[in-house]
Order: sequence, then C-alpha cells, then structure tokens
Amino acid sequence: MLLSPNQEAAMGLSAFDEIKDEEEISDDPIANARVQRVGQRIAQSVGRDLPNAEWEFVVFESDELNAFALPGGKVGVYTGILKIAETDAELAAVMGHEIAHVSSRHGAERMSQQLLVLGGALLTEVGMEAKDVSEESRELIRTAYGLGTEVGLMLPYSRLHESEADAIGLRFAAGAGYDPRAAISFWRKMAAASKGEGSVPEFLSTHPSDDTRIKNLELLMPKYLPLYEQNRDKFSK
Repeated sequence: MLLSPNQEAAMGLSAFDEIKDEEEISDDPIANARVQRVGQRIAQSVGRDLPNAEWEFVVFESDELNAFALPGGKVGVYTGILKIAETDAELAAVMGHEIAHVSSRHGAERMSQQLLVLGGALLTEVGMEAKDVSEESRELIRTAYGLGTEVGLMLPYSRLHESEADAIGLRFAAGAGYDPRAAISFWRKMAAASKGEGSVPEFLSTHPSDDTRIKNLELLMPKYLPLYEQNRDKFSK
C-alpha cells in the first residue's frame, strides 16, 4: 500500500463532491427512501470494518446499471440498477459489494499497483537506453511489458478483488438482516440484462464471468445464511 487511509479518504471525499456536481441527483422520494433505508442498515453491519466513515447515500438519475462506493463512506446508486435490484435484499447485495471494495482498500491497492507498474516501465526505458537497444526492439519490449503486466498482474488482481468483495458484501448484507441468497437472483438478472451485448474471455476481463460469480456465491451461501438468521429479526422490530 503506497497510500495512507487518510490520503485515500480525502481522495474519496473530493471525488464524490465532483460526481455530485456533474451527475443529476434523483429527487424520486421512493428511490431515495429505499437507498437510505438499506444503506443505513448496511452501515450498521459494516461497523468497525470502515472506521470513521461519514456515511452518505446518494441516488443518481441514470439508466446506467451501476453503483459505487468511495473511501469515507460515500455511496452512489444509479436509478438504472434499482430496476434490476427489485427487492431490498438484492439492493443490499449490490451496496454491500461496493462498500466491501472500500473496506478492503481495493482502490488503494490498485493505485499502488499502477504506480509500481509505472515505475517498472520507467526502469525498463532506462535499461534500454543504457544498452542502446534499437527502436524496433524497444517497441516489442514495451508491448510485451504492457501485455504481461495487464494480463498477468492487473486483470487477475481485479478479478480477485471482485470475488473478495462478493464474499465480504454477503457478510455485510447478512449482518444487516438481508437474505444473502438475493445476491444470486440479482446476478442472474444482471446476466440476463447483459445478454447479447457481447463479452470478452474471462482471463481478459476485470470481472469474473457471470457463471463463475454465481457459482462462487452459491458455494459461499451456507457460510452466511446463519448470520442472516441471527440478524433478520433485529431489524424487523
């Protein structure tokens, strides 16, 4: 980690302010109440996993099937994804997943990796200059270095981060009294919504394939169902 938690939080707060200035904020009272309701319960479940969070949940008016969370407890949900996440439990799976990226400091890890890759590229350039490598050979070396770091390092880490966020997100949702099985129904809907749009092989993608993700969630489910059973009545009172 080349970024401190305080640096990361400051960047998250600044980025969220910029997004709120640039994106249309939804005034739909039903959508806002729903995101606030689910968000507050998830925040209780997250607890010490995200210390000093100043929670803020904002709904953005967009057909984009997306949601995000930033360091500092800032969470954005697009109205498009609310049409897919039809139940509060499915929305909890989405928000829990995004917040899990933050609690696991995946953003800081990715930035640290990118800085290291950039440093490696600079060292490669210095080495080629010192050895007077021809321009044609330099281009081949640059291409090989770029492809090697992207496919061999960056993409696998991205898929690992996604799988880790899926698991931690289930814990956050179950701890908030939401049925974690809703994550499976949500991702099945997302898979259906993205059909026909084309896809890339999983080893060239930053995310696991839909089938891989759903299978992993099914395997994780027995671990988190007891947590859901323990907490579902606490929030219904």
